[in-house]
Amino acid sequence: MVSGRIVIAGTGSGVGKTTLTIGIMAALQQRGLVVQGFKCGPDYIDPTYHTAVTGRPSRNLDSWMTGRDGVKTTYLKGSQGADISIIEGVMGMYDGKNHLSDEGSTADISRILDAPVILVVNIASMARSAAAIVKGFQLLQPACRIAGVIVNHAGSAGHYKMVKEATEQECGIPVIGWMPKAADIALPERHLGLVPFIERGELDGYFQKLAEMISAQIDLDQLLQISSIAAALPDLNGTPSTLTGANQREKLTIAIAKDSAFHFYYPENIELLESSGAECIYFSPLAGEEVPANADGLYIGGGFPEEFAQRLAANVHARESVRTRIADGLPTLAECGGFMFLTEELVDSAGAAHPMVGVIPGRVVMQRKLAALGYREVEGVPGNFLLAEGEKARGHEFHYSTFHSDEQEVKPAFHSKGRLGTKPEGIVMANLVAGYTHLHFASNPQMVGRWLDACAVYRDKKKEPNQ
Repeated sequence: MVSGRIVIAGTGSGVGKTTLTIGIMAALQQRGLVVQGFKCGPDYIDPTYHTAVTGRPSRNLDSWMTGRDGVKTTYLKGSQGADISIIEGVMGMYDGKNHLSDEGSTADISRILDAPVILVVNIASMARSAAAIVKGFQLLQPACRIAGVIVNHAGSAGHYKMVKEATEQECGIPVIGWMPKAADIALPERHLGLVPFIERGELDGYFQKLAEMISAQIDLDQLLQISSIAAALPDLNGTPSTLTGANQREKLTIAIAKDSAFHFYYPENIELLESSGAECIYFSPLAGEEVPANADGLYIGGGFPEEFAQRLAANVHARESVRTRIADGLPTLAECGGFMFLTEELVDSAGAAHPMVGVIPGRVVMQRKLAALGYREVEGVPGNFLLAEGEKARGHEFHYSTFHSDEQEVKPAFHSKGRLGTKPEGIVMANLVAGYTHLHFASNPQMVGRWLDACAVYRDKKKEPNQ
C-alpha cells in the first residue's frame, strides 16, 4: 500500500498549483488510492475543491496561526487512513507572513512536516532559464527538499524536453511532467457562488477530464515514489496541543449556521469546541431554518452571503429567529459573512439593498475591489467575552464589502493588527462578538473556554424560574 506525503509548491501565484493539485488528486483517486488534501495558509476555497475530489475534508496547515505543533497535529489527524496526502502550497513557495522570513509559507510547512516538494514552474517564453529559477529556489533554503518539478504552459513537447534536460542537468532533480500552454484545464472562477455547483456534482465532469489529462502528462508513479521518501512523523500523543480542549463541563450545545451561504469554518475550530464539552449542531438560514431551540451558543461563520442575499432576505422567520435569540442573550460569534448577515441590510454590487437580521446597527456595501486581505492579530477590548482586554488571537481577513454605521456608540470587538498597522475591527454588543476576521481558535484556545463559560451562564439563566 502506498503511503506518503508531498507538497505542490509554486514559484508564484497563478502558475497552476490548484489546477494541478486537484488533477493529481483526481488521477490518484482513479487508481483506487485514498487521498487526503491539505492547503497551506488560511484559504477556505481551495480546500472546498480538495474535499469535492477526495471525499475527505481538506484541512488548512498554517504555522503562523497555529504554530509548528498545531501544523503537525492537524496533519497527523487529517491524514489518518489515507494512502497519500497532497499538500497544496500558497502563493510562491517562500511567501508567508512577511517578506523577511518563511513563517507561514509553503516552505515552512514543508520543513515542519519533512515533506518533499514538487515545484510548479511556468516556462512560457523560456528554456534554460527555467533551470536557473529552480536552482534559485533550491539555494534559498537548502533545508527545503525540492524533489521534483512540474512545468506548465509549455509551448510543445520539444519545448518541454529542452526545459527538462536543462533542469535535470543543472539541478539534479527530475522533471516529472508538463502541461501544454493551450490545455483547456483552467479552473472556473473561484468564489463561493461555485459551492452549490460543487455540492451538486456539476463539476464532476471537469474533475474527470482533468484527471485524464494529468494521467497522460504527469509521471504519477514517479510522484508516488517521491512522496514515499518522507519519513514517518513522530506521534504527538501525550504532548499538550492547542488543538485539544479541556472537557471539564456539562455538555453545551452550539448551533452552527452551515449551508452554501455560510460554510467557512476551520475544522479545528469545531473540534476544539467539541473536545471542550460542546455538542455542535447545524442549521441552514438559507433553507429558512430557525436557530435550534436547545442552542446555548451560536456560531455564524464566513461565506459570501451576497451571492444569496435575496434568498436570505426572503427567509423572514429565519432572520427573526436569529435576531430574537441574540437579543435574548445567546452568546454569539459571527465572522465575516456572519457579521454581514447580522447587519440591517446588505447592498449588493448592483446597488440593490436586501434586509438582513438587523442586530448590528449599520449596513454592509459590496464593492468590486478587494477591501481587505491578510493575516490579523487581534486584541480583546472591554466587553468582549471571547478575548479579555489585551489578550490576543490570530486569524485572517478577506472581503469585498465595507461596513457603515451612523451609530456613534458602536464599540469595536478588537484592535486588529495587520501589515498596514492597527485599527478597530468588528463590533461587540453584550453577548455578541462580530467582525470580519476569521479567528483560528488554536491561536488562543482560551477563547473556547470563555465562550462555553458564557454559554453555561446563558443556559443556567434559561433554567431559572420566571425567566
